[in-house]
Amino acid sequence: MSERILIGKTAQEWFREMLGDALSHRRIEIQQDTEFYLVNLLAGFLERERLFVEEEDGTVTVEPLALILLRALGADRRTRAAHLRRLGDTALFVSGFFGDSLARSLVDVDYYIAMGERAYGTLAETERGPGLDALYGELSERFSQFVDLFAEISELSDLRSNRGLVRLYERFLATRDARVGRLLRDRGVALFSGPGAPPRRGLPQ
Repeated sequence: MSERILIGKTAQEWFREMLGDALSHRRIEIQQDTEFYLVNLLAGFLERERLFVEEEDGTVTVEPLALILLRALGADRRTRAAHLRRLGDTALFVSGFFGDSLARSLVDVDYYIAMGERAYGTLAETERGPGLDALYGELSERFSQFVDLFAEISELSDLRSNRGLVRLYERFLATRDARVGRLLRDRGVALFSGPGAPPRRGLPQ
């Protein structure tokens, strides 16, 4: 996320606004605790070390979900909960913000969704603090819905710049995705018919 986007606002304030817009646009209602959790999850991943790990040779990679799960299974109860939260959070963020890249990788987005649902579901069953079972239960049960929310936030972030609009328009032409077309139309981009454009029947009215 560029510093330009965050000028005048904290990361939490900016993501609260973006998440609120996405929820309103999709007419989705969630628990207040869940909304607070998602905002802080998004803001937390602005920190590079939350998502990437540095190998011994200096290369930087995304930590495999299976490795996080392996650590969780071999840890005491408190540490296991922390690893499961990291697993769920990482699966949600990556599948929402980098779903297109996962489609071209050996491990697809369905794997990330399954791992995230499992992590949050386990936390819902084992964490008994005030409201924790309801929080993690909603994160698990509506995981796919939250992936779509994060994908929309990623797209809206790009729409703050002309370069982002061009990228999104190119994606629209390649995928003919009705939701992407709606985002472009909402921001005044004319989706003309003609060579290379998708059929009009594929667009939302």
